[in-house]
Amino acid sequence: MTTTHTAPQVLIVGGGIGGIGAALMLGRRGIRVHLLEREPAFAEGGFGLQLGPNITRMLRDEGVLEDIAPNAVFPRRLVFRNAVSGEELNHLDCEDMERRYGSRYLVMHRGDLLEGLVRAALATGNVTLENDRKVVRVEDRADGVAAITEDGSRYEAQIVLGADGMHSRMRRLFVDDALQPTGFVAYRGTIPIDAVDPDLDLESVTVWMGPGLHLVQYPLRDAKEFNQVAVFESPAHARGELDWGKPEELLERFSSETGLHPSVVRAPRELGMARGWPMVDRDPLDTYVQGRVALLGDAAHATLQYLAQGAGQSLLDGASLAAHLAPLADSETWTPAQVQAALGAYDEERVAAASRVQTASRAWGEMWHVRSAGAVMVRDHAWRSHDRFDYDIVDWLYGPVRTEGIVAAADGSATSPGSAAAPSAEATPVVRPRDLHPTPVTTRK
Repeated sequence: MTTTHTAPQVLIVGGGIGGIGAALMLGRRGIRVHLLEREPAFAEGGFGLQLGPNITRMLRDEGVLEDIAPNAVFPRRLVFRNAVSGEELNHLDCEDMERRYGSRYLVMHRGDLLEGLVRAALATGNVTLENDRKVVRVEDRADGVAAITEDGSRYEAQIVLGADGMHSRMRRLFVDDALQPTGFVAYRGTIPIDAVDPDLDLESVTVWMGPGLHLVQYPLRDAKEFNQVAVFESPAHARGELDWGKPEELLERFSSETGLHPSVVRAPRELGMARGWPMVDRDPLDTYVQGRVALLGDAAHATLQYLAQGAGQSLLDGASLAAHLAPLADSETWTPAQVQAALGAYDEERVAAASRVQTASRAWGEMWHVRSAGAVMVRDHAWRSHDRFDYDIVDWLYGPVRTEGIVAAADGSATSPGSAAAPSAEATPVVRPRDLHPTPVTTRK
């Protein structure tokens, strides 16, 4: 027997960070949302994540940042090191980034972010959530759209948003493509902050770049935990073996015999090795919209991790959708022309931006993992030589640039040195993480 449920205005398929984030931002604009999640509970796999100033600025504007700030850590620097020599090649100063972009870089546990978003979404009074619902089919009509679940239940709405992740079923409505394995695999884990290598920087996000591998480290949960991600290219995958990326390969690639810095060798041995995550992505799509159906997050633009933008880009999708659908909040029925205009504007805003992140992430990964002595020498020289207050390579990602407080160079270009003048009183308020979350990251003596 088919059960037809009362129609919301928006039906979201998938209850990860992207889906819940979209539900929250739509709900805050008075749009009724129902969300279906296939798993029995709302939970995020993995461990830590990073949100750049382009994301935290949007979360502040959406009124969400204060909800998640108590569980976040606001690092002092983003540090890039050679994984063999241990040399610090360069860093980005997070306080200077705050002056330039109007918001701060943060890191937090994925589960803490999802929990905060769920809580805030339900608080809108316009969002309902339902677990254990696997959508198997979507019917797109001129006057509405319906999603049918595995048990035959029918959910009708004005539009459906596919936020069902990396292995999206909704994406098949657009293209029949496959995930693209890179041959790299990631092992993730956290340890108590008191167990951390005393030589490490506990106030920063640190990236160790090595031959065919890298390591990322940063504090989590009010600096009580330390997140570590060890990533390597699998020799077994290169040989064409089906069983690749096993813990034995991890330990071999990060062994002392490879010449890696002792801190890099130590880290993987502190990780839980029950599971590795193969690194995959997809080619960019030309559109995220088809009729009354739109994709967002990993379903639309699965992205490699090298720019730390995966979760953040899914939240930007939700913000864009909410902004363009907001004028329809008071309408029970949305005409095809209204849907086309709103979703078309979302498509125009997000496809090019998210696709650039996808392709740039691939390029950054190639740069991190160069192997030959000559390539390493060129990469390291480029990193050492780059003025850390020259943001030309990330302005497109973290911008727009706040011109207030940015010092004009003699040639008329804008730079943001540590001595930049303070923003004027009329400037847009800057997010001050220390006001939201007074406990600073501490350094062990």
